Amino acid sequence: MQKIIRQIAAELRVQDRQVLAAVELLDGGATVPFVARYRKEATGGLDDIQLRELEARLGYLRDLEDRREAVLKSVDEQGKLTPELRAAIEAAPTKQELEDLYLPFKPKRRTKGQVAREAGMEPLADALFANPLLVPADEAAAYVKAARGENGEDFTTVAAVLDGVRDILSERWAEDASLVQSLREWLWADGLLRSRLAAGKDANLPDNAKFRDYFEYEEPIGRVPSHRALAVFRGRALEVLEARLALPVDPEPGQPSIAEGRIALHVGWSHQKRPADDLLRKCVAWAWKVKLSLSTERDLFTRLREDAEKVAIKVFADNLRDLLLAAPAGPRVVMGLDPGIRTGVKVAVVDATGKLVETATIYPHEPRRDWDGSLHTLALLCRKHGVNLIAIGNGTASRETDKLAADLMKRVDGLTRVVVSEAGASVYSASEYASQEMPDVDVSLRGAASIARRLQDPLAELVKIDPKSIGVGQYQHDVNQGDLARALDAVVEDCVNSVGVDLNTASVPLLARVSGLSPSVARAVVRWRESHGAFRSRQQLLDVGGLGPKTFEQSAGFLRIRGGENPLDMTGVHPETYPVVEKILAQVGRPVTELMGRAEMLRTLKPELFANEKFGVITVKDILGELEKPGRDPRPDFQVARFNDGVEDIADLQPGMVLEGTVSNVAAFGAFVDVGVHQDGLVHVSQLAHKFVNDAREVVKAGAIVKVKVLEVDAARKRISLTMKLGDAPVRGGESRNRFEGAGRGQRAPASQPLPTAMAGAFAKLRK
Repeated sequence: MQKIIRQIAAELRVQDRQVLAAVELLDGGATVPFVARYRKEATGGLDDIQLRELEARLGYLRDLEDRREAVLKSVDEQGKLTPELRAAIEAAPTKQELEDLYLPFKPKRRTKGQVAREAGMEPLADALFANPLLVPADEAAAYVKAARGENGEDFTTVAAVLDGVRDILSERWAEDASLVQSLREWLWADGLLRSRLAAGKDANLPDNAKFRDYFEYEEPIGRVPSHRALAVFRGRALEVLEARLALPVDPEPGQPSIAEGRIALHVGWSHQKRPADDLLRKCVAWAWKVKLSLSTERDLFTRLREDAEKVAIKVFADNLRDLLLAAPAGPRVVMGLDPGIRTGVKVAVVDATGKLVETATIYPHEPRRDWDGSLHTLALLCRKHGVNLIAIGNGTASRETDKLAADLMKRVDGLTRVVVSEAGASVYSASEYASQEMPDVDVSLRGAASIARRLQDPLAELVKIDPKSIGVGQYQHDVNQGDLARALDAVVEDCVNSVGVDLNTASVPLLARVSGLSPSVARAVVRWRESHGAFRSRQQLLDVGGLGPKTFEQSAGFLRIRGGENPLDMTGVHPETYPVVEKILAQVGRPVTELMGRAEMLRTLKPELFANEKFGVITVKDILGELEKPGRDPRPDFQVARFNDGVEDIADLQPGMVLEGTVSNVAAFGAFVDVGVHQDGLVHVSQLAHKFVNDAREVVKAGAIVKVKVLEVDAARKRISLTMKLGDAPVRGGESRNRFEGAGRGQRAPASQPLPTAMAGAFAKLRK
């Protein structure tokens, strides 16, 4: 275990004791949010990002150690565990390298090489390799068998014996761990991912045409971006594309490949026109073509997919975090509109607390086209309930429904309309929780209520939905679903606990995301609240069945009680540190209510005076910070992008227009921005700033309001190219500027090619 601690500490660039403390806490049942916030003394201030990485690496390295023990045991039982092999196995830093070492000893079906060895051909193979001056046919004659073996093996001719030599040598080399690893790393650096349209496939079929960029594609495999790798793998899975690992240079017909040359160099052989050299060249070629080429391709494709999935999962997780932590509109009356054409627009009004107060269905679109009647119904609902925000789902008929809302705003003063992502709303509507929450409401109307609540508090509403259904990722269905679920669950947990949860209003799904609370305990908390009324103090949590001291410790600091018996219960101060606050109050001689929010007074206090052995200076500083801004919400203030008047359709856009919009999604290659025309535009990563941007999230996040300029519009293909470079670039002496297209093969774009349009075309399909 100490070895694992040291390795993780080195990777995180922290001290061993910090990692050890974190591991002990996590093994003891503590959650990452709890450790990050309330055990800073123990971990030396490790944050949630470091702790998540530590948790992931801890699991991997423990699995690696378990596998290492199993490998050592297996090889030892075979009587083949030499001191050198033991040292190599114990030093293997990854699962891949461990499996490389284990390959020659791994139980497997009888191979041709094994059959030849069992038939006694190995001394001949060793002799010919050691001394290529020997004549293979002459030497093989002594090994010819008079008849087939009991299991059908046939070594009754010289040719068959020499084939056995080939099988023995090629298999031996293919199981040489150092050779396998060197070939793998060389090809990762210099090999090519090459894809072509699969034989017999029609390039013009719509389902095939979306992979057009990959019909004649190759790129150094180690530099293939995540989205392109996943696109190729998806095309291959659908049998639209053929993909393979190609050597840096294709060999001339009849000539050995570069890979064969590297194998020959590794085993210490070269062709010198000796009697056995032609046979040995055949063995080298066989080792590559039959034994190593396919397995190396498989290994590197696996590595490429895993790396691409990590990037895709990170993109999804980052976008989800931004969406969950988006600015809440707060306690305002909201009307949710779930657009539809023939089935009508579903309407739901929720009050300031999120309670559903009224629903309706209107038919402004085809076939009824009851525009005026729909406006009349909506206006009555707005006036009756005091609606001041309209949330419009961004699905089918969203554009037409947005126009309806714009007309409504001319009739009713004080309204603001916002287009909201409705991803996952249908999943929620049909869920068991939705049926419990709104039992007498039609499934179709529940979606409108969810859309309205998303505007009030995105976090509280979106936690009711499986994170994978929210749809803010790229190729989310192509990545490892277990890894994706774990990453997204961690994001939801971190977001919920960073904001805090109102104990007296939170739903079961929201409470279940609080540190330490399981779904069953969350349901027990709600049942207690329904039976006994609102919680008056955090201490009452211990009266809930199934919620013991350990769960209380993990959860209490993240649960808020407004207007309770103790003002500290509305803050992030943990109940275990209330005695520290009492010590502070005794020092200043004021009640807590007069201290909370008094920044000028709190900043005069010295944390060292209130620290003790259990709670040090770091914790005291956090307490003072909470008292300075009690119940603070880390999310930004609510803002709405102001769309330009008269710009309602993609046809209204003209190059040069400067618009305000909302970032709807962020990918590695750029950001998609909603500018109010119901077709998101793409700001390619090269157009985000006047400097080089490696990751789009360095500049923008999902939900951010940005100003953009229209570069190009292709209305027929619904592609909009935008830029955030609104001013002139700062000029630096002698600096040259290069533009990179990035949509094809990582080549520099010609100066005449409109870069953003190229990118918009390449990625419009990917986003779907």
